[in-house]
Amino acid sequence: MNLKGYVLGNPLTDHEIDTNSIVPFAHLKALISDKLYESFMKTCKGEYLNPDQSNASCMEDILAIKECIGNLHNTQILEPAFKVVSPKPVALKWDPRFLIADDADILLSSPRVPGPWCRSYDHEYIYGWANDETVRDALHIRKGTIKDWRRCNKTLAYSYNVESTVDYHRNLTKKPYRALIYSGDHGMLIPYVGTLEWIESLNLTIKYDWEPWFVDGQVAGYAMLYADNAQDYITYDLTFATVKGGGHTAPEYRPEQCFAMMDRWFNYYPL
Repeated sequence: MNLKGYVLGNPLTDHEIDTNSIVPFAHLKALISDKLYESFMKTCKGEYLNPDQSNASCMEDILAIKECIGNLHNTQILEPAFKVVSPKPVALKWDPRFLIADDADILLSSPRVPGPWCRSYDHEYIYGWANDETVRDALHIRKGTIKDWRRCNKTLAYSYNVESTVDYHRNLTKKPYRALIYSGDHGMLIPYVGTLEWIESLNLTIKYDWEPWFVDGQVAGYAMLYADNAQDYITYDLTFATVKGGGHTAPEYRPEQCFAMMDRWFNYYPL
């Protein structure tokens, strides 16, 4: 392949780093107190994924953290929490039976969907679109190759044995590639904090430090540019960008801003 570069959005990269970053992310977003965060860092030493089960103080802190963040919508912490009704909805029309009574009072109303709203209801409509024959024809889907499209295909048979891909990224820094890695800054599923941590571990040179980028005169996020300098010329560069208000995944929440970000990067413009 004549590879020139690559783009990653809210990427699961290192299971340990990404999971452990949930706690500092929660602290930065005022979801847990300073006191609890400091106690966790002391008793658990920052280990949220694999804590010492015999350490009673650590386990108490983790229990308190989970109590604080457990009822949040972790893909975008500002949106209402909801139960995922089905990986494969059976109907396009919103059905009140999907709603769980305990969640009803925190859901928002929407002019587009009758009754209470949550983001998973929007996802239902894509099933009708993607399984429509005219759409399949337009996308050149060969008849008989896919029976029913699913948004998250969990039927693929493979062994999950790669816990980290950081070394792959480290190898890529030795190639003349461009990389764009972005994160919605309100997504707690794969927090931007962990993404920044493994990027920093690549030991790249910071060419442009943390600074805002704009769309229509408004701050759309923040960005950094890293580079690998070899023999006085740059062979690799990596742009890291946050998308303000974005979740997991960022374009779903901030499409206009993400389009501008991608367009500028592809055309070699600074964000």
